[in-house]
Amino acid sequence: MKQVPDSAQIRVHPVTNTIMRQGVPTIINPYDLFALEEALRLRDRLGGEVTVLTMGPPMAEDSLRKAMTYGADRAVLLTDRSFAGSDTLATSFALAAALAKIGEEFGVPPIVFTGKQTIDGDTAQVGPGIAKRLGLNQLTYVSRIADLDAAAGTITVERRAEGGVQVLSTRMPVLITMLEGVNEIRRGSLDDAYRAARATVIKWNAADAGITDLAKCGLRGSPTIVKKVFAPQARAEKVRQVPTTDLTTEALAASVMAELFKYQPGLEGELLRFPPASEPGHCKGQGAHHDRRTQADASRPGRHEARIAGAFQGLQACLGGRGVRARRGPSRLPGTAGRRAQAGRQAGGGTGGRHPLRR
Repeated sequence: MKQVPDSAQIRVHPVTNTIMRQGVPTIINPYDLFALEEALRLRDRLGGEVTVLTMGPPMAEDSLRKAMTYGADRAVLLTDRSFAGSDTLATSFALAAALAKIGEEFGVPPIVFTGKQTIDGDTAQVGPGIAKRLGLNQLTYVSRIADLDAAAGTITVERRAEGGVQVLSTRMPVLITMLEGVNEIRRGSLDDAYRAARATVIKWNAADAGITDLAKCGLRGSPTIVKKVFAPQARAEKVRQVPTTDLTTEALAASVMAELFKYQPGLEGELLRFPPASEPGHCKGQGAHHDRRTQADASRPGRHEARIAGAFQGLQACLGGRGVRARRGPSRLPGTAGRRAQAGRQAGGGTGGRHPLRR
């Protein structure tokens, strides 16, 4: 786990462009709390011990004691001035050495839990880096531990991936990075609070952790260079709100497109650059499909105007939550787009009749 500055109160020095940590409260990295809770649940169900480890300045002891109030059995603080300025490569090196030392002192842990990333770095690299250095199987972005067979030394998890969920099984020892929202950290008991207040936090420096090559720690062992840290400047433009009261879906779509063309003059030209649609379209959550006549209509005069009309009808379908039919008659598109679409129909364009987006 890691002690991080509260991101809601981070300030950037206006001259040096560095993060000002003085006076900024620190918290346990929120993602690490999901990992801690999952470890505590496994201990409560299967037995064993939970050891929390962090690398940081002496003040990080506060976060370790906080973790013990939740129920952790042991806390280890890896602190040394030679660790200052470490990037993810140097951090994973130092933490891997400390974990190896923990294995020697208290027994090799079958599972190492981490949060998926930290809120101050957002790299998600330290956990996998530790697994690589220790030769552990790594299971990242885990949303649920489906099964754990301690006797057989196997574990099955659900891993969130793009487009779905992966079910993975492997042998322990493993390193798991837990996703956010998969559990809720418990309220510590009064007994755990008293125990945390009286407990002795184990403190190791580089030598205690068995680190002999200090060139791999701190700034010397960190190839990453931060060129500049700055606070984004507030934009002069204000957010535009489109009134929706008593507007039909068609009128709302027309109003939105009018605002888009007003403040993004090049958007209309960009729409005309796209080729006519030839594949079935889909408005998320709707069943809107292109008509087979789309390709034929696109080859007729007015096909460019049809693209603007198609964009309008697609927007209307998304706003209305259903497929729509285009009406014959004067265009209801705003401004130039409407005039072009009307001219396209007069020239035999493809915007008349039933629109490709249909019920």
